[in-house]
Amino acid sequence: MSAILTNERPQPDQVLVAIVDYVLNYKIESKRAWHTAFYCFLDTIGCGLEALTYPACTKLLGPIVPGTIVPNGAKVPGTNYQLDPVQAAFNIGTIVRWLDFNDTWLAAEWGHPSDNLGGILATADWFSRTEMAQGRQSLKAKAVLEAMIMAHEIQGVLALENSFNRVGLDHVILVKVASTAVVGKLLGLNREELLNAVSLAFVDGQALRTYRHAPNTGSRKSWAAGDATSRAVRLALIAKTGEMGYPSVLTAPVWGFYDVLFKGNVFKFQREYGSYVMENILFKISFPAEFHAQTAVEAAIQLQQQLRNFGKDSADIARVTIRTHEAAIRIIDKKGPLHNPADRDHCIQYMVAVPLIFGRLTAEDYEDQVAADPRIDDLRNRIFCVEDSQFTRDYHDPQKRAISNALTVELKDGTVLPELIVEYPIGHPRRREEGIPKLIEKYKINLARVFSEKQQRQLLGVTLDYDTFIDLDVSELMDLYAR
Repeated sequence: MSAILTNERPQPDQVLVAIVDYVLNYKIESKRAWHTAFYCFLDTIGCGLEALTYPACTKLLGPIVPGTIVPNGAKVPGTNYQLDPVQAAFNIGTIVRWLDFNDTWLAAEWGHPSDNLGGILATADWFSRTEMAQGRQSLKAKAVLEAMIMAHEIQGVLALENSFNRVGLDHVILVKVASTAVVGKLLGLNREELLNAVSLAFVDGQALRTYRHAPNTGSRKSWAAGDATSRAVRLALIAKTGEMGYPSVLTAPVWGFYDVLFKGNVFKFQREYGSYVMENILFKISFPAEFHAQTAVEAAIQLQQQLRNFGKDSADIARVTIRTHEAAIRIIDKKGPLHNPADRDHCIQYMVAVPLIFGRLTAEDYEDQVAADPRIDDLRNRIFCVEDSQFTRDYHDPQKRAISNALTVELKDGTVLPELIVEYPIGHPRRREEGIPKLIEKYKINLARVFSEKQQRQLLGVTLDYDTFIDLDVSELMDLYAR
């Protein structure tokens, strides 16, 4: 006799409840979290502005249907676009992610929590303009920072113990979930509506990591987060209509997320939601490089100077050994031809070869005109990775979160340069005091790529002071960033 299935509606999965109750009820008291979110906002916007100098990015921007006019639409920084919140979220999410230069979170799963700013900023701007058109007030920039802290926390805490990449799913699933939760709050969803919205984010088909790995590495990895955060806005708006959710979306036997997409495993949690992730976020300040290679690039630039001091250059190198951590080997240890910029910025050999040759690594160095230099591939073939188990342990240690790389350069004349170890990149919390001034300088450089001197002065006058910034109307802030 077959078992009779009950059709009683279950209570919402606890994972959904924890996310929603956190978003609706948690009060952020950490001054460190608030101020880090402020710097994160500036850096993320700056990354988006730099991306606007790349036609491969800008060709994807604008309304879906050219010429579409959206009353009270959300503005896209650095452009004259004013779009519906879903398409604006795609635009903003795409530009901030395009160059792989925004913040990073490393754990069992990797990701870039500032990707969520696409949905947050688009929704906050559109919602504020809509409210103002009806005689009500705009949201303040502080509400954007609050949503950022919470989105960082949801994405980061889910990532601590749960590896989506090991089952072939891309980390932008976490962008979609986190964005849905915080965007739903900005839209004023009640608890039931927000539970429905987050369940819809999990019930979606999820992106594969195909576009991040050889032999298929491609540019979708640069707009995948824009796609995820825009989908989150769409789902939150659907839930706002009163559309039903799916309470056991994770745990339902056979049909639920765990059984279908997570090999029957359930999510594990290291800590409750708070403000830990924003407080400990990793900034990419000096190099637009996949984060597991940041310290390797820093070491390579120092070694290039040492070579010059000896009267040597990259042609004198016989072998480079990179002592590294397991995640770096799994993601960016890559041999063979590299077909496009997305391929190159996920190859540690490329990211080390360029600074050893030129003493730099910029976004332009991933483009075809630089990659065509035969010295790069020649040197790549002489760069080898080996795992150091202690580096791997330090990478996972919540008290360290090190991203260690150690480079040893052997020359053709038999000389071996002393191994150069860098454990923490300049964007690491342990180097905050050193890193923030450089982050601000990066922001200023990126403003200058897009705006006139007058507009730069206006922006710097209101965005560099925390107290002034948090009291800005979101609509006013977005007007300042528009062209």
